[in-house]
Amino acid sequence: MQFGPCAPSDAVGGILAHSIKTGDLAFRKGRVLSAEDTSLLAKAGVTQVVVARLEQDDVGEDEAAALIAQALAGEEIRIGAAFTGRANLYAATDGLALIDAATVDAINRIDEALTLATLPPGTRVSARQMLATVKVIPFAVKRLALERGLEVARRNRFRIAPFVPKDAALISTRLPGMKASLLARNRTALDTRLGSLGSRVIFEETVAHETEKVAEALRSAERVGADPIFVIGASAITDRRDVIPAAITTAGGRIEHFGMPVDPGNLLLVGELRGRIVIGLPSCARSPKLNGVDFVLWRVLSNQPARAAEISRMGCGGLLTEIPTRPQPRDEPLPEGAREPRIAAIVLAAGMASRMGGRKLLALIDGKPMVRHVVDAAQASKATPVILVTGNAAEEVQSAVAVPDVTVVSNPDYSKGLSTSLRCGLKAVPADCDGAIIILADMPGVTPALIDKLIAAFNPAEDRAICVASHRGKRGNPVLWSRRFFPEMLKLEGDTGARRLLAEHADCVCEVEAANDGPLVDIDTEEALAAYRAR
Repeated sequence: MQFGPCAPSDAVGGILAHSIKTGDLAFRKGRVLSAEDTSLLAKAGVTQVVVARLEQDDVGEDEAAALIAQALAGEEIRIGAAFTGRANLYAATDGLALIDAATVDAINRIDEALTLATLPPGTRVSARQMLATVKVIPFAVKRLALERGLEVARRNRFRIAPFVPKDAALISTRLPGMKASLLARNRTALDTRLGSLGSRVIFEETVAHETEKVAEALRSAERVGADPIFVIGASAITDRRDVIPAAITTAGGRIEHFGMPVDPGNLLLVGELRGRIVIGLPSCARSPKLNGVDFVLWRVLSNQPARAAEISRMGCGGLLTEIPTRPQPRDEPLPEGAREPRIAAIVLAAGMASRMGGRKLLALIDGKPMVRHVVDAAQASKATPVILVTGNAAEEVQSAVAVPDVTVVSNPDYSKGLSTSLRCGLKAVPADCDGAIIILADMPGVTPALIDKLIAAFNPAEDRAICVASHRGKRGNPVLWSRRFFPEMLKLEGDTGARRLLAEHADCVCEVEAANDGPLVDIDTEEALAAYRAR
């Protein structure tokens, strides 16, 4: 890769290495400079820019990041579109993150331009939570290094093991003088843990802290089909020959492993009783705070092995005693950027289309109505839900779409301008959406890939709260808006969209380059339609 300073006149086609802001002109780092861009820079008095130029053996940052992410993503993992050399991997379901640490280390050793950061292996995750991010250090990676990275990634793909509902048993032991409240805490804490993972207790028994009594309770739990079986003693397990492990062997089972390198949780025991998992719980199981019990429970309830080999690897990240601020899973929302954003797509299809006899959106392109092209692109993207705003020729437009999982909103005031349709669409966006992409129904060149790239670019924490599709430096549509701008958008009036807000919030705007001129092509006349069909 070539890199260095040059005059604006020599920078056409170069990748801008550093953001430039002078007067009203603002170009972000990573922009591929067009002839028009360099002319504007020269007019603004900029005499030198630093650019990067890819060479034959370079692979661009977005392409390289996307390829590594695709190679790493296994079952129950979604991939965000690559943007600024970053591609994120997200959990598609609640479960256990199965991440191979050796794979992460091996990829990060290949080349300094290729980096991979992940959650710790064995982390409990929820749907839409970020698992990993692939980042290519600007602005490219050598093809040979990329090929080596792909080879490593494909050997041990990451995946999510979903939690599987199970019917569990709880056996508690008691000693003379033991408080009833302590026994009650056994059940309360276990119910909380199991309930958050979709499982439940179907058998509970409290017995004297004696080997034979516990062994008989184990047999009873086995007879009702409980699996796993939890045993929490009135006194902690201190040896493989103690009451609880002795009861497991007396009942016909065996001890798999005693002790674990997690604190709290050191005195946990794992055994097996004729195919059923038996877990001897340490006293910290009575606490709702994160401890070693959770680490083992997550594996058991996602049908992953929890044997000696797996438990012995829990030491890295297993020091929990000295982390008072570490929350119990789900106690706090995930921070912004640690989860996949949920973005709605609003397709505005209510306009008068007076220059085309009011039936523009029903015009056929490749045998399919124009509006259907746009709705299909939105549905094929990561945007959800898809909201279709109708008005003029509403029944015909809705019939032309005729696809499931589209929320149709009628705008009775469509004749009063675009702003009325925008308000109808915004009001239909679910409360848990982080933003919305506004798509015009007369722009059939908009693709699922472009919509996904807008979503990938969206990151309010990095001042990318408004993402605008562009081509060769010219802004077009769609535009993704953070929810924080909805109140201002709802106040708009007349036949204008939210375009004027871009200038008012210029520091939050990010231009997203499209692969073609789709963001610039809207069809308003018969001539424009004929030209588009001819393409």
